[in-house]
Amino acid sequence: MAKKSDQKFIDYGERGKYSINNKLNDLTGKEWIKFTKSWFIHRPPRRKDDEILHPAKFPESLVEEFILFFTKENEFVFDPFSGTGSTLIASGNVKRNAVGIELNKKYFDICKKRIKTAAFENEISIYKASSLKAENIIHKKMGEKFEVDYTITSPPYWNQLERNSIRQSGRKKQGLDTKYSEEKDDIGNISSYEEFIEFQAKIFDEVYKLTKNFGYLTIITNNIYFESKLYPLAYDTATSLTKRGKYSWVLKDEKIWLQDDKPLIALGVNNAWVGNRHHQFCLIFRKEEK
Repeated sequence: MAKKSDQKFIDYGERGKYSINNKLNDLTGKEWIKFTKSWFIHRPPRRKDDEILHPAKFPESLVEEFILFFTKENEFVFDPFSGTGSTLIASGNVKRNAVGIELNKKYFDICKKRIKTAAFENEISIYKASSLKAENIIHKKMGEKFEVDYTITSPPYWNQLERNSIRQSGRKKQGLDTKYSEEKDDIGNISSYEEFIEFQAKIFDEVYKLTKNFGYLTIITNNIYFESKLYPLAYDTATSLTKRGKYSWVLKDEKIWLQDDKPLIALGVNNAWVGNRHHQFCLIFRKEEK
């Protein structure tokens, strides 16, 4: 049980002291400092069967940590690439409201079912649509003055799901998805790298318009290897979002998720360097309008 130590702090014992002037989250100073470490190891629990259907799901347990840092209880979280609902479920788990958009009907239906089954007390909503129209869709559903407090998402890594034959061969044998959808507005179907970067930036223009001033955005992404060349997707994502004129995000930092539990694959052995990529970039942006 929390006990008052003075007018400025609440003492939560082993958790540390919480400042009543904390404007960002409900964490103690001890918990705040721990999260600011620039790298972390996270070993998520095994996926459930309906979650395996999505080819690139990120774990709720990881998302919860970011949501707890960048929001207070009952604030609104947004995900423009909701998939099977990692962000929305994580938000409900930690007593935040959430709204998401998903283009693929199959994933949308799975997400909607998961939300209904969880029966959260907080408001959790999912809409089937293209995130290129996110502002209009969300304002139509939630009201013209509605703003989100925080966005966390993981967009497709260009069209790597179709190209990564080694990692996807197992999914093919099991009859699982190796691409996101056949939708023309699906960012994962864009073949040109340059077009992908611009298309992705336009979606985050929409996120910018929905976000409250000084609200944060976290994008989980990675650099990608294709045809003997490394494409700096994470770096280009960061650069593209900070050069959008009216909708320019401010890049604040990065956190590196180390995936030391992934198996090694024999890549380029006895021939040439090909790295086993066992990390993800968690890029942190902020909307800062003067």
